[in-house]
Amino acid sequence: KPDREKNTVALPELRKGKIGLVVATQIARYVEPDSELPGYNSPEIAWGITQAQLAWYRAMEDAGEMVQVTNRDQLSNHVDLWLKENHAPVIPNERSEVRDLAADAAKPIGYILSLEGADSLVNLDYLQKAYGYGLRACGPAHYGPGRYAPGTGMSGGLTSKGRELVKEMDKLRMILDVTHLTDEGFSEALSIFKGPVWASHHNCRSLVNYQRQLTDDQVKILIERGAVIGGVLDTWMLVPGWKTGVDTSEARDVTLERLIDNYDHICQLAGNTDHIAIGSDLDGAYGKEQSPRDIDTIADLQKLQGMLAARGYSHEDIEKVFYKNWLRFLQKNL
Repeated sequence: KPDREKNTVALPELRKGKIGLVVATQIARYVEPDSELPGYNSPEIAWGITQAQLAWYRAMEDAGEMVQVTNRDQLSNHVDLWLKENHAPVIPNERSEVRDLAADAAKPIGYILSLEGADSLVNLDYLQKAYGYGLRACGPAHYGPGRYAPGTGMSGGLTSKGRELVKEMDKLRMILDVTHLTDEGFSEALSIFKGPVWASHHNCRSLVNYQRQLTDDQVKILIERGAVIGGVLDTWMLVPGWKTGVDTSEARDVTLERLIDNYDHICQLAGNTDHIAIGSDLDGAYGKEQSPRDIDTIADLQKLQGMLAARGYSHEDIEKVFYKNWLRFLQKNL
């Protein structure tokens, strides 16, 4: 596969990049037997796959590598761990950066569990089960047809099961992820759902004209709902006309500056920097072959600091992009 040996995400690289909190996904699509999309031929099998993914997260918790965050108190404790002064042993003449890395290497990566595409929920009772083990966000759709909502590349609104799903999520005060919804599904879901909304990994359709992207009207609706939009780094969502498997980020000159173009556009619509953040999707089944050319590992997201400053973003703005916008949202809505 084209992404093999080109991955950008690993737990040590997250720590190197001072990325102490992530949204970690469960994902398993149901597909009909003759589908061209990869997936599983029953919702029950898909559920089983998501439980295997959860088991891996649990194994990482047992190993001290990760810790699940499900509520405000856990969030506050974890953020304090990552933001407080490091107390690693000081070695004479060692640079402070090295000391910081040594301290960060002992810290677990916090994760908030999200379900990307709801196909694996056999019925709504399974949403209750998932909430019980810590699921806090859900996007009803992914790619292609879906049991609860059609996704990327499709049209049409939520299914009848999808409407019930969104209502049940509202009762549980879960976070609705609008990522991958069709335009009709976006409008219908937000008309039903009154709780917290985010776009975990999304860019702007006005810059790359494809259904997977947010229209200006959708961005404005998300702003009105107090949402945060996490910018995504898959190159086909950063430049128009990207030919997957043919184009390269070097040939197309795709850098992190393209992400900031999307930030600029959203900020102009919002009149502030309160709704932009890092979504990345660098774990999204692609690697360096489909990432900006200045990304070797996820730790390179730190390059955004200088780039944002050069584009006129203040220190406060940059802190909002890196963590304060997500943190404010989570403190309010977990």
